[in-house]
Amino acid sequence: MRQRLVVSALLSLPVVLLAMVPPLQFDNWQWLSLTLAAPVVVWGGLPFHRAAWTNLRHGAATMDTLVSMGTLAAFGWSLWALFLGHAGMPGMRHGFDLTATPADGASVIYLEVAAGVTTFILLGRYLEARAKRSAGAALRALLHLGAKDVTVLRDGREVRVPVGELRTGDRFVVRPGEKIATDGVVTEGASAVDASMLTGESVPVDVTAGDPVTGATLNTSGRLVVRATRVGADTQLARMARLVEQAQSGKAQVQRLADRISAVFVPVVLVVSLGTLLIRLAVTGDATASFTAAVAVLIIACPCALGLATPTALLVGTGRGAQLGILIKGPEVLESTRRVDTVVLDKTGTVTTGRMTLRDVQVHEGTDERELLRFAGGLEHASEHPVARAVAAGAAERVGVLPVPEGFENVPGLGVRGIVEGREVLAGRAALLERAGITAGPSEGATVVHVAWDGRLRGTLTVADAVKETSPEAVRRLRGLGLAPVLLTGDGRAVAERVAAEVGIEEVYAEVLPEEKADVVQRLQKEGRVVAMVGDGVNDAAALAQADLGLAMGTGTDAAIEAGDLTLVRGDLRVAADAIRLSRRTLGTIKGNLFWAFGYNVAALPLAAAGLLNPMIAGLTMAFSSVFVVTNSLRLRSFT
Repeated sequence: MRQRLVVSALLSLPVVLLAMVPPLQFDNWQWLSLTLAAPVVVWGGLPFHRAAWTNLRHGAATMDTLVSMGTLAAFGWSLWALFLGHAGMPGMRHGFDLTATPADGASVIYLEVAAGVTTFILLGRYLEARAKRSAGAALRALLHLGAKDVTVLRDGREVRVPVGELRTGDRFVVRPGEKIATDGVVTEGASAVDASMLTGESVPVDVTAGDPVTGATLNTSGRLVVRATRVGADTQLARMARLVEQAQSGKAQVQRLADRISAVFVPVVLVVSLGTLLIRLAVTGDATASFTAAVAVLIIACPCALGLATPTALLVGTGRGAQLGILIKGPEVLESTRRVDTVVLDKTGTVTTGRMTLRDVQVHEGTDERELLRFAGGLEHASEHPVARAVAAGAAERVGVLPVPEGFENVPGLGVRGIVEGREVLAGRAALLERAGITAGPSEGATVVHVAWDGRLRGTLTVADAVKETSPEAVRRLRGLGLAPVLLTGDGRAVAERVAAEVGIEEVYAEVLPEEKADVVQRLQKEGRVVAMVGDGVNDAAALAQADLGLAMGTGTDAAIEAGDLTLVRGDLRVAADAIRLSRRTLGTIKGNLFWAFGYNVAALPLAAAGLLNPMIAGLTMAFSSVFVVTNSLRLRSFT
């Protein structure tokens, strides 16, 4: 496409200049124009001619039909005028005459219209193609998430092999900070596994011998030995890749607005052209003048501005979007934003920060809050567990330097214990304290760390995935655009409802498995709702592809970004509302462009039918409509 565009532009420029600037015309300039214009119309316009022929065989008319018909009419007429008329005579000139006077069809050529229109439409298509998503990118991004190499246990030795050589039943080692190579069951060791990018579960899952683990999730702390249970195409990651593929292939491309208009416009132009020929023949009996007028109708009906209407607005809109942290993938995306009435929000990393933070401190009678935070923070600081790191970071922030524990012990799946400033401190789940004969109360809706020393429960620390400060305002803005917000998460219902209440959402889908997220979107669509989905994880990729409009947070995974239609570069949910507003504004500009692109040409049709169209008017109409379309598109740069 780029090669075709560059060659056509280089050849067309002299043709347009020679036709529009009379002082540049020399003897036999028309033959140079023909030599330069012929490859543009025939080779440069080949994609349009091919598509027009296919449409003709199926009885359809699109913008390609209009382009092919208009350029071939202009080129064909020019050939007739050059070889059979007077236009080929040495010394022929195109005068600078803007009056609507009858022209001698045998002495005028329209090569600049044929070459210029072809080049402009090629430019439009090239810009459009650059903006569109690349097929299969979401699947590649998903499959790149998995581990590339794996340490397999062979005859008691650790051997590093490519993950493709892993077989069901193989035992492999996963060290802290490594991705788990494939789905399996832990046979040795204990750790916390961060599955948030795959499942959306914000709290890392503690695993020990006998627990299942999923490929592509992250081992955060201890060393694990895992027995592979599913490899290759059977893994959960591969199943999700197939879901994305199905959702993308099932999403029909929104048909180009210009094509829909052309389907009506082309038959009308053909009828007007044929009517012009027959009526003028009946009235004047002059076959040459009648045929000239009929062909002029076809020539003027081909608007180069039509080819620029969508791409220029899209280019300016996407450029302004990029400045605001919004990446729009293609014109079909804009059509979706107009119709959307429901916005589904993933929780972890979208509405919330996706990071565990110390949210709340409850102190029991007789205990000082600073003392509780110093003891718990000092003990947890020695642990690699994500919940422990959140407690330690929160405590250090509130009380400063933390004490260093002695005799530290990590109790897998339960918590930690150790001596802090001479006291034996326990921090973790209720079960850890109960082992020491200390009763801890129930906890719901969050991850709670119970802290005890000297045989007594001293307080509880609540660790949770914090709601982003901007999320409540973002939800209000989305409602203001006429969208009903829905919260969707793999987290437990209590956690989900707490977050929903905090940001002002009533409709909640909780405890949803990754592969079920696309099903929830599909269910809402079956209810007649037009759904936008905002997400950031691999677990959201299939749902983003399934939704009528997918908005991916740029702070998320490549898989989510590639599966989405709009990418929000910043991790701020308010940008989602801006993205929908900008998309709707861009769509409105495209429609305005199309109206004027057709408007100028429709206004010139009566002149053509009356035989009053000369080449200068045709050229200027073409140029002015293009300038208007570009200027109108540039107004999008002021979007805030």
